Amino acid sequence: MMNSFQKRILTFLLENAIYVVLVLLVAGISIQDPNFLSFGSLRNILLSSSTKLILALGSAMVLISGGVDLSAGRVVGFAAVLSASMLQIEDYPRRFYPALSQLPLLGPILLALALGAVIGALNGLAVAKLRIPPFIATLGSMVIVFGLNLIYFDQEPNNSQPIGGLRPDFTDLGSGAIFGMPIIVLIAAAVFGIAWILFNKTLTGKSMYAIGGNREAARVSGINVDATLIRIYATASALAALAGILEAARSGGAKSNYGEMYELDAIAACVVGGVSTSGGIGTVPGVLAGVLIFSVINYGLTFIGMNPNLQFIVKGLIIITAVAIDVRKYWQRS
Repeated sequence: MMNSFQKRILTFLLENAIYVVLVLLVAGISIQDPNFLSFGSLRNILLSSSTKLILALGSAMVLISGGVDLSAGRVVGFAAVLSASMLQIEDYPRRFYPALSQLPLLGPILLALALGAVIGALNGLAVAKLRIPPFIATLGSMVIVFGLNLIYFDQEPNNSQPIGGLRPDFTDLGSGAIFGMPIIVLIAAAVFGIAWILFNKTLTGKSMYAIGGNREAARVSGINVDATLIRIYATASALAALAGILEAARSGGAKSNYGEMYELDAIAACVVGGVSTSGGIGTVPGVLAGVLIFSVINYGLTFIGMNPNLQFIVKGLIIITAVAIDVRKYWQRS
């Protein structure tokens, strides 16, 4: 029999299982190699987490509303290629648009964000108005977006060659810093803050949880379910486009297969972070914890020199363990 103190400890561990797993991961890797906690390592983890967090927050919105977005990874690739193709330096020998004058930095970025939002709005329209299951609707758009990206990428004179020679003001978004803090991390932090407000303080956020919990009940209670779903999918896809733009800026180029399988990584991070695939449950800090866990796993296990094949097994076990522990708290509440 557990005494009250032991029960409180157990309850605390269950309520904060994701964060406990994250701390244990960092502690375990640091014991193997204390240099893991160096400024350079932590900076690399933050850099690699930034775009993943932006993408995962969009995926979390869709999951909480009871849907799923399989097109997010391909939107990342499309936005990366589109923005990179228009933001090359003028004298680059393999320029995508040789005759194009230098555009204002925000022009191609806003265009990529707008196209991302349109793709998401069409996903939402298919789910809300045509009653197509989200898995099928976004699977179809995933293929369509990839096809459009391949056609765009293959046009003359590029002919499917990797896009490089990006302008410094564009690559600064991915590799520059303000007062020592990487700009890409600052952008992710701003998106995190806006997402927290959207999830917790706006009508769209409250409607998102209500729709994910019980769609018909939400409709009966006066929520415009269709319009809310279209907004959610559009916002999620715009965030995927933003992640793609920043990935292109960070890596200094783009290819047509950019973003492949990113949607599954984002969904996995959300699930590990406590977002329910059944809808109605999930928090912004939880998504951040899920993304950090994946970044620590990816970076940390390589850092200590673990066999890459063994890393897959460790990742799978950590994901299953984290989710199993986290799910128990919902069982206890019910």
